[in-house]
Amino acid sequence: MDDKQRKLDWRYLRMARIWAENSYCHRRQVGALVVKDKMIISDGYNGTPSGFENVCEDAAGVTKPYVLHAEANAITKLARSSNNSDGATIYITASPCIECAKLIIQAGIRRVVYGEPYRLTDGIDLLRRAGIEVVLMEDGGQGQEG
Repeated sequence: MDDKQRKLDWRYLRMARIWAENSYCHRRQVGALVVKDKMIISDGYNGTPSGFENVCEDAAGVTKPYVLHAEANAITKLARSSNNSDGATIYITASPCIECAKLIIQAGIRRVVYGEPYRLTDGIDLLRRAGIEVVLMEDGGQGQEG
């Protein structure tokens, strides 16, 4: 990866982190940006569906089953717009789960850049199996290609 692309990746990932601050979830705030041709075409953060109360966890602190992941929010927003994600890059503050990985594949996204690994790797494994470029860029500025 060239230096110019690496710098762009860091900037978009920082923006995804800022976007995650919009989440009302207490356990974890995740942000996602979909970028195509150096333009942000969609964004998302984890939270409840439109029209629901902005409460992600129940009284015991367990995430409610209908909470949407940041990637799912960003991809479904695209369905309501005139944009398409063929060949796009998605920037996510945390690695995607397997359900979001399936959405990423079906959306035609060709590159995934994420900031921190999740304990389960099945989403990343599926993306790699589908031939999607996966890049981990942890804090510290070095990033690892996968």
